[in-house]
Amino acid sequence: MPPRFTFLVDADASGIRIDSFLARQLRNYSSWRLQRIVREGGVRVDWALASQTDRVFAGQQITITLLEPPDKLLEPLELDVPVLYHDPWMLVVDKPPGLVAHPTGEIQHNTLANVLQHWLDQRTPVKGLVRPGIVHRLDRQTSGLMVIALTHQAHAVLSAGFESSRVSKSYIALVEGQLRQDSGMIDLPIGRSPTGRHVLMSCLADARDRKPARTRFDVLRRFRQHTLVKCRPLTGRNHQIRVHFAHLGHPLVGDEFYRAGGKYHPFATDDWDTSQSPRPVDTGLPIERHALHASELELAHPISDIWLQFAAELPEDLQATLQLLDQQ
Repeated sequence: MPPRFTFLVDADASGIRIDSFLARQLRNYSSWRLQRIVREGGVRVDWALASQTDRVFAGQQITITLLEPPDKLLEPLELDVPVLYHDPWMLVVDKPPGLVAHPTGEIQHNTLANVLQHWLDQRTPVKGLVRPGIVHRLDRQTSGLMVIALTHQAHAVLSAGFESSRVSKSYIALVEGQLRQDSGMIDLPIGRSPTGRHVLMSCLADARDRKPARTRFDVLRRFRQHTLVKCRPLTGRNHQIRVHFAHLGHPLVGDEFYRAGGKYHPFATDDWDTSQSPRPVDTGLPIERHALHASELELAHPISDIWLQFAAELPEDLQATLQLLDQQ
């Protein structure tokens, strides 16, 4: 027998077409495929057969028999990515460096989303039934904690939490040079750089569409020519930590685009996307990428509203780098 599932219509979905409602719940199914299932008699509203023109309203139960397979599948990728927490609504993972968050541009398969699709397929009765929802991004070369939504409602609530700054994120960064202050607040607006590259950001006065950006930092350790800092961005600008510290003259170790004083490497104006760059960087240290790790994440659970706290250990390349710096 084909699998059958029942969904309860909440207030946010009240009044929308039945295929749109089902597409929110079954994100690996296209609206066209769901319309066919409705037309074939596979959907009921409170036990009455549904029609394609029906709209759903709060409190109704929508039951669907999956007469056809999903048609918007992410290609599963088997790769070991630590899952630190999971429940029916969300996951928290420790993303390794070098992995893109979701398919984009020419990268359509080797992404975190593909890895999570494989993880979910091993735990659901129908492959492709649940599709991972990327709520926020980390750059390809940034490691650390990410929260993933598993339902439409969880995705909407978590996204709203990020937009309203109801999510706390902390990062560990290794920067060049020695910071003078033990702690402080970097309060410098960030906008798009005037180079014509929309992916590059800048604190300089000629940056376009500048918006407020604040980063709190605390020095954890000092080395001869480097400083390890804990950073908490209070705003969510693109590349915020990288741009802020570069502007202060302390760029992140291994940052191939943002240099001291807000300057860019010569090749930073080519067609390469800074968030996707896979090439190793020669730092003279074990780490061959920009030294940034999302170490802590605090947020409210999207359903229960219980406050959750997560922490991720430093990745091996950053640990090896710190051990070497200790010996110098």
